Amino acid sequence: MAVASRLPSLTSLFTSPSISHRSTAVLLRRSRHNFRPPPPPSPSQLLAAGFSAQSAASSPPETEDRVNNRKSQERVNQDRDQVITPRSQDFNAWYLDIIANAELADYGPVRGTMVIRPYGYAIWEAIQDYLNVKFKETGHSNMYFPQFIPYSFIEKEASHVEGFSPELALVTVGGGKELEEKLVVRPTSETIVNHMFTQWIHSHRDLPLMVNQWANVTRWEMRTKPFVRTLEFLWQEGHTAHATPEEAEKEAMQMIEIYTKFSYEQAAIPVIPGRKSKVETFAGASKTYTIEAMMGDRKALQAGTSHNLGQNFSRAFGTQFTDENGQRQHVWQTSWAVSTRFIGGIIMTHGDDTGLMLPPKIAPIQVVIVPIWKKADEKTSVLSAALSVKEVLQNSGIKVKLDDSEQRTPGWKFNFWEMKGIPMRIEIGPRDVSSGSVVISRRDIPGKQGKVFGISMEPSILEAYVKDKLDEIQSALLGRATAFRDSNIVDVSSYDELKEAISIGKWARGPWSASDADELRVKEETGATVRCFPFEQPKGIKTCLMTGNPADEVAIFAKSY
Repeated sequence: MAVASRLPSLTSLFTSPSISHRSTAVLLRRSRHNFRPPPPPSPSQLLAAGFSAQSAASSPPETEDRVNNRKSQERVNQDRDQVITPRSQDFNAWYLDIIANAELADYGPVRGTMVIRPYGYAIWEAIQDYLNVKFKETGHSNMYFPQFIPYSFIEKEASHVEGFSPELALVTVGGGKELEEKLVVRPTSETIVNHMFTQWIHSHRDLPLMVNQWANVTRWEMRTKPFVRTLEFLWQEGHTAHATPEEAEKEAMQMIEIYTKFSYEQAAIPVIPGRKSKVETFAGASKTYTIEAMMGDRKALQAGTSHNLGQNFSRAFGTQFTDENGQRQHVWQTSWAVSTRFIGGIIMTHGDDTGLMLPPKIAPIQVVIVPIWKKADEKTSVLSAALSVKEVLQNSGIKVKLDDSEQRTPGWKFNFWEMKGIPMRIEIGPRDVSSGSVVISRRDIPGKQGKVFGISMEPSILEAYVKDKLDEIQSALLGRATAFRDSNIVDVSSYDELKEAISIGKWARGPWSASDADELRVKEETGATVRCFPFEQPKGIKTCLMTGNPADEVAIFAKSY
């Protein structure tokens, strides 16, 4: 029987003199911003209610209690012990509990929307910071396209409108009057981009044209999950136009490689890059490339995509240029994107029963310093040492937080920052000040095994040690996720073996050359889809697991988000 870790209420934490600062219990902070009014349901149930497709009202009744500041203290006092649901017991509830208690997001008043809180948005900013540099290094410029798109634009590309129609949000009234043409709230921007490209591109000298925008997107999803699938989300979308198909293909591949490198080196997520099947290709694209990540429940997450659009949109919109021979040609295009979905991927890849676990390279705070004192005459020297350590680490480029608040015990702080996923904690008490050393704990190694005593405060030694250990944590998280992924992929050679692998929650990898109809049959009978044809392919003769015919490639099948 799984048992959830529990903590006393904030009231008892404030008043109890005997809270152990070595405690590894799960901390769930109480405040007027908590997701759960007393008595339960849990935070995960409230988040689920906020995102449920079956929600009857756009503003859940819990919202009134959550935002009623006058009743805040009463709710804190009444609050029962709270829990983070064990991951093995209920993965979805665990995920929602982490989002709630790590203060990553809250749900909005409209069903399926979310408010990204500062800590969650800081992770998104870390993603932006890395990708912005890579985009500009490869010749792309940031710009912005309007959020409202004439419906006639969407209709111009047949497969595009067919693919997106069920998800469109439409504006039919503006300024109190019915609009002459209804407007689509941006689901993606290929259509409006082509409308503008047609006005900007005239000659081969105008090519390549390569732009990116950071924007919000609206898709009327029926089943939502915070960060993973919401009514509105944030993303970057790149759009490029080229003179030849070879240039467009090179661009599409270059961008999926950038996403792959980001996943491995920054997010510590060992994605599998590959090509989507025809059935799973983006509506309006000739080819779609993807990075597929295995989550902690072994479902696949499509973490980023890059599309070779061919000439599908340029022909629909008449986006042409005069080539070097004076001939009119349609441009060749790409589009590519990652979104706030990546934050969900980070949670589900690295988190544990204690809470969030962030790779150092993407963590808004890499090191938290917790000063510890009991007597008033110890406070000055301990805080002075803590400030000195903070300055040393900040000057070396490390993102540091000094938690010198006096309202909470050291044990409360330890648990709170562990739940927030901070990669490293530094503890400084009176004895540490006397010895000129600190105690360092790693988030990825719980308990005594992850704690090291007696690390010198001497700046050069401390700086080198912390940087080295942050690198170790980054590598350890990637190694752990890679081992988990590899142990849950099964090589199959028949449809029966595929069904068996999927039935026990594994990914199935096997030769595939069957028809689209066969692929849809697999989805109907197993719930799994072709996630991709990996770029890395085994050598040798292959036989399709479904038909027995020759196959050039293996495909990966899995259930997915």
